[in-house]
Parts: sequence; structure tokens; C-alpha cells
Amino acid sequence: MARAQDGDREAYRTLLTEVEPYVRSIAIKYLRSSSDLEDAVQDVLMTVHSIRQTYDPKRPFGPWLVAIAHRRIIDQLRRQTRRRSREIELSTEHETFAAPPAKLFGERSVEIALVGAIDKLPPDQRDAIRMMKLEEMSLKEASQASGRSISALKVATHRAIRNLRKLLKGELS
Repeated sequence: MARAQDGDREAYRTLLTEVEPYVRSIAIKYLRSSSDLEDAVQDVLMTVHSIRQTYDPKRPFGPWLVAIAHRRIIDQLRRQTRRRSREIELSTEHETFAAPPAKLFGERSVEIALVGAIDKLPPDQRDAIRMMKLEEMSLKEASQASGRSISALKVATHRAIRNLRKLLKGELS
């Protein structure tokens, strides 16, 4: 990446070619649809391109890339959730008759409430809960991706869970 920042187009092209499969492997853990997967990979690569000047060559490239990938994939998941809340799937007859209607609508409302509650958290707690619980990153990975200490992430995650309980208690009762 340092050579790419210095204007070496071939090094930049090689870098993007080499990181694409890695970005795809991160995205495939969270996205099921192949079109959403492709959109997320392209979004990550475009973001890397547009903010490449922010990369510090003195620091490792991997955590910088992973942080970008996770943030863009989370954005993709948010878009999916918003899209799903507006769309009605026509091929769910078997699911509709298999489960009681209250259960189907209850699960969806819990998901919507949880996403809304997470968005209300302070940024440090929101990032910690997403990395640690939603993305299932290890403490070490989350620490590298966020640039925060492991103990700070533990505290932020604990506080986020406590705040989510408070926020959801009122919405789900």
C-alpha cells in the first residue's frame, strides 16, 4: 500500500487483486445473497481506493483493511435490514402457515427493536457490540481493528449490553 500511495499503479493494481479474495472471505460470513456479497466487496474496494491516503505505512495494513471491510459490511447489513422492512416476500406461504402469526411478527419486531437500540448506543459501545457480538470478532481482532485496548473493549461491550437491556425492556414489554 505504501508503494501505491507513492503512485505505483502496478503495485496498487496488484494490491487490490490480492486483497479481493480476503475481503470476499470476510463478507461471505455475513452476507448470504451473491449480489449483496458482490456489492459489499466492491464497496470495500471503492472505500479503500477513496481513503487510501489515510493509511499510515508505519502501521500494519491488515487491521486497517479489516476495519474498513467490517464497517462497509455492517453498512450493507443495515441496508438489507431497511430493505427487508419495506419489502414483502411473496414466497413465504409455507413459513406463514408453519408458524403462528404472532411468532413471525414478534421475531421481526424484536430484530427491528434490537437494530434501533444498537443505533441509539454511544459510538464506542455501538462499535464494541457490533465487533464483539454481531461480527463475532475475538478481543484481539476487535482491539486491532478499533485501535482500542482489550480492557476498553470489554468495558464498552459490558456497558452496551447493560444499555441494550434498558432500551429493549421498555420496547418489548
